[in-house]
Amino acid sequence: MGQKEIDHQSSQEIPVGHKPKGRSMLAAERRANIARMVEQHGSVRVADLSRLFDVTEETIRRDLEDLEQGGYLKRTYGGAVNINGTGLELPFARRLESHREEKTIMARYAATLVQEGETIILDASTTALWLAKHLIDRRDLTVVTNSIQVVMELAGRPGIRVICTGGNLRERALGFVGPLAERAISGYFVDKVFMSGKGLTADGGLTDSNELEVELKKAMLVAARERIVLVDSSKLGHRAFARIDGLDGFSMIITDPGISMDMATAIQENGGNLIIAPAD
Repeated sequence: MGQKEIDHQSSQEIPVGHKPKGRSMLAAERRANIARMVEQHGSVRVADLSRLFDVTEETIRRDLEDLEQGGYLKRTYGGAVNINGTGLELPFARRLESHREEKTIMARYAATLVQEGETIILDASTTALWLAKHLIDRRDLTVVTNSIQVVMELAGRPGIRVICTGGNLRERALGFVGPLAERAISGYFVDKVFMSGKGLTADGGLTDSNELEVELKKAMLVAARERIVLVDSSKLGHRAFARIDGLDGFSMIITDPGISMDMATAIQENGGNLIIAPAD
């Protein structure tokens, strides 16, 4: 995502109906709004946030410090920037626990789509790992993956054959990428691929922040008969740096019940086969 600073000229891009309510806003709500603004606009300034939320600049600095410690942004002189825009990425363990309930809901539903005797691809996303956890008791299943964590989760399961792509290791993602991984994937034809991304929009499709990850995911799509996206509702409406494919390129787009009605309608109107996984 390209960075775009929020200054006096660009601040009007914040919808009037969503303007914060000043001092009456709880700190947690204010910080959530700041994190959302950084992701949407690329960068923010302390002075602008102070005026917008009607709090002191020192309060905003404490907010940014708290958000940085949580891995939501990177502080800079006078403000903060999108963590994806800095080339940084949250550690896998932290991402695994993020939106855990939503990922579990999607994984539980997605597991019902996997049949005995099938060969599937799981990418190196945390959502795919949650799906793997719901497949451990399956019989006669072959799983191709570039994820170290998926390999470890399924290793030794008597009914599951695991094939790892190999390649160049992305340490924070705990997944393999690069030409070797792409060649490995291109040698297979599978029944289904399950993947996620950093964001999904109605007009831009599925996107991710790392170009090597994106190229490998494109190869996964080519190899699969059915192409299934698992993307929790927090990622809907967000667009990352590189495009994987448009909505009509996927057989199914699975999300959790937290999706808004407007977003659901937009996805469907732009050719997406949307499935909202049931909460229970």
